Amino acid sequence: MGTRNQFKGVNSIKFYQRFVSDDECYKYLADIKWENGYICKRCGHTHYCKGTKPYSRRCTKCKHDESPTAGTMFDKLKFPLLIAFHIAFKISTKKKGMSSLELSEEYELRQKTCWEFKRKIQYAMKSSCKYPLNGQVHVDEFYIGGEEEQKRGRSKGKKRLVQVALEILPGKGVGRAYARAIENASAESLKPLFIDHISKEAEIVTDEWNGYLPIKSDYPKLTQRKSEDGSSFPDIHIHIMNIKGWLRGIHHHCSKAQLQGYLDEYHFRYNRRNNMDTIFDVLIRRMANSEPFRLQTNKLRSAT
Repeated sequence: MGTRNQFKGVNSIKFYQRFVSDDECYKYLADIKWENGYICKRCGHTHYCKGTKPYSRRCTKCKHDESPTAGTMFDKLKFPLLIAFHIAFKISTKKKGMSSLELSEEYELRQKTCWEFKRKIQYAMKSSCKYPLNGQVHVDEFYIGGEEEQKRGRSKGKKRLVQVALEILPGKGVGRAYARAIENASAESLKPLFIDHISKEAEIVTDEWNGYLPIKSDYPKLTQRKSEDGSSFPDIHIHIMNIKGWLRGIHHHCSKAQLQGYLDEYHFRYNRRNNMDTIFDVLIRRMANSEPFRLQTNKLRSAT
């Protein structure tokens, strides 16, 4: 197989010129799916001929016909593949992404359909947990919801606790970050983010909350200091305010069940802010190499 023609950049005009019909999208998926060679999923044969659908492949032994979308997150789409690519491009390259309502209006689809597809995209945006934070790392928690986000005291439901870790680059600002929705501030709830996202060699700084004390046995470089209402951790508090502002401004509200998906979406873009040229390709590759994502519920969450 020849070299894959990877799309790079965030320029909408170039994107529209590259992907003008479903055919270009099928080819893009096929090049990703079979970049290491074709192997029939049914019998393991490695020779194929042209299939019935665009860029599909038919096994010359068992005659199994496989589409580029089969077994991927694009399987059984309810709308054209071209629109799916456009939605993925907008969500990955726009600084603030797009809500399902905005997507519904722009692409003339049902909001529920957009919401369900966006959930698939968010699932693909989950961290691989392969690149732990190093150097100096600040860790803190914050609440989503509650009085600080209400209008004239009208309730939006219970607060939801979120834990966030941010790399501090001395003299260079901040690096990568990860966030996780947690049930409470116990050591049991706080520790998984450390395990998944922070190197044991990192110089971790938290506030003086007792929930971090038991974690010190596994992370010996963890130190604690007074928060001073956030003034001791200015960078992470700016990061927290940006997350809250994004959720309020674009999505207005998200349920507890869907909160982690929005945190994953935010940090997928945030951690690639200096490598935006390849962000769309990274997302499509993840969606092409992932098993079909089936929603546990079809209930549409309001204003997501």
